[in-house]
Amino acid sequence: MHWRKSTYSSGGDGDTCVEIASLPSRIAIRDSKSPTRAPLTFPAPAFAALVEHLKAASDE
Repeated sequence: MHWRKSTYSSGGDGDTCVEIASLPSRIAIRDSKSPTRAPLTFPAPAFAALVEHLKAASDE
């Protein structure tokens, strides 16, 4: 799995952020401070809906 850090990571060594990885039909999410713990996974459409909801909420 190839993990990518959020573009909104804080400064420093970047260990206070969320990382995501694309799977064939799901998106995996993990906390960069605990990379060995099991990630959360979501169906790709549900993850896309979550991201859109968070974007809309941040515009309020």
